[in-house]
Amino acid sequence: MALLILWIHISIWASSTFGNFVAYEDLYSENITRILDRLLDGYDNRLRPGFGGPVTEVKTDIYVTSFGPVSDVEMEYTMDVFFRQTWIDERLIFDGPTEILRLNNLMVSKIWTPDTFFRNGKRSISHNMTTPNKLFRIMQNGTILYTMRLTIKAECPMRLMNFPMDGHACPLKFGSYAYPKSEIVYTWKRGPFYSVEVPKESSSLLQYDLIGQTVSSETLKSSTGEYIVMTVHFYLKRKIGYFVTQTYVPCIMTVILSQVSFWIDKESVPARTVFGITTVLTMTTLSISARHSFPKVSYATAMDWFIAVCFAFVFSALIEFAAVNYFTNLQSHKAVMKAVKESVLSAATVPADSDFVTLSDSNCNLKKRINSFTSHGNFSLEENIPTYAPLCYQQGDCPTQDLTSGIPANSHAGTSKIDQYARILFPFSFAGFNLVYWVVYLSKDTMELNRNF
Repeated sequence: MALLILWIHISIWASSTFGNFVAYEDLYSENITRILDRLLDGYDNRLRPGFGGPVTEVKTDIYVTSFGPVSDVEMEYTMDVFFRQTWIDERLIFDGPTEILRLNNLMVSKIWTPDTFFRNGKRSISHNMTTPNKLFRIMQNGTILYTMRLTIKAECPMRLMNFPMDGHACPLKFGSYAYPKSEIVYTWKRGPFYSVEVPKESSSLLQYDLIGQTVSSETLKSSTGEYIVMTVHFYLKRKIGYFVTQTYVPCIMTVILSQVSFWIDKESVPARTVFGITTVLTMTTLSISARHSFPKVSYATAMDWFIAVCFAFVFSALIEFAAVNYFTNLQSHKAVMKAVKESVLSAATVPADSDFVTLSDSNCNLKKRINSFTSHGNFSLEENIPTYAPLCYQQGDCPTQDLTSGIPANSHAGTSKIDQYARILFPFSFAGFNLVYWVVYLSKDTMELNRNF
């Protein structure tokens, strides 16, 4: 019986409490509805706050949720942000049971909002899945917080003279489209250092490092008035690792390979020719592939200069072998002509009672006949004597010759002086170029970063 009475009392208390809670909830909702109706009663969203009076101040800040990618070819970058704007509209001051009215995007279209646009934006998207991603809040003192989730693709002008040791400052500029600074001014909500927040995990860049950002504001003059322009600069530094492995190291190895030919015997014409032509074609392929995914700029970049110098070294190695081959053949030809001349002069010492002398080939075989001295001491040679065949008088006087070319065998002996000089000059010149190249461009990169910050 006691338990029954206790259960009855509990039921009465619960029903009373629940009824009071429902009544309070209905009363609370009814009060908020009346507040909103009163705020919108006679409200004209075509007029800015304080129209005809003081300037409307719009405070802004940006939270970057994802930064990247960056396109060198299009010279643009993409990022996802929460774009926040705060201003005071005295027409929306209210008194009620709550300090903040947290509303959805349906309220946005019913009140005045700033006509902010991105001046250097190419394409911007306001996210609408599953509903418009907008946050709207009204404080009792009339302060309004309006937040949107946007994907912004903006222009990033790039100067690529130092590519791939380059860095860029990609701007994001925004301001009012219609209101000059006499009606609307923009300021940074949390000061110049904290109004743009970029978490480290938000960066999704493959070829760049996001090393920081700065904010500023300026006044832009146009034919329709003066406008406040807010600017955020995102500082990017290119990662050089990809280009070292794909371009610089292959170019260096190709140059070194071309210089290996200086240690090959000068008589190995096919081998040295293959070395020269192969390395030249390889450098041509590397230069084309390096420019494949690169904007068609009209000036030379740091990589272009490096490839051009490497190509010059490779081509010079091929020209060096051509010079070695030319001077070797010229020297051999002079040796043969000297031997022929000595043989002809030796023929003049033949005794006068001889009727003839003979010419011999490399094997000292009989070939031609020379008339004996005339009564006046002159002598004559047959016109069809080959210029490459020296004269012999007996088997032991015939010089040793190359049986295949008719050139004395000792004319190819030793290493060309041109090859000897090239073995020292080419490697040291290329090493000096690399030292100067990397010191100059890496120091330029450091100076540029220091200047930006």
